[in-house]
Amino acid sequence: MKAEALLAELDRLRKDVPKDATDIEYLTLHHVFCFISYKMTEFRAYVAEEDKRGAFEEFKQAEGD
Repeated sequence: MKAEALLAELDRLRKDVPKDATDIEYLTLHHVFCFISYKMTEFRAYVAEEDKRGAFEEFKQAEGD
């Protein structure tokens, strides 16, 4: 699993929600996306560690990897 794939999916989810600064869903997705974008080195390390632990095995099997 690549951190960039997870970030891209988070961005897609963020863009699916109407931009509304009064909506907690939009605020959450937007600020989590921004934070992770700024901390990509740490996020890549986290995803790599989780990948080693098998956290994405079910997803990989479903995708046919």
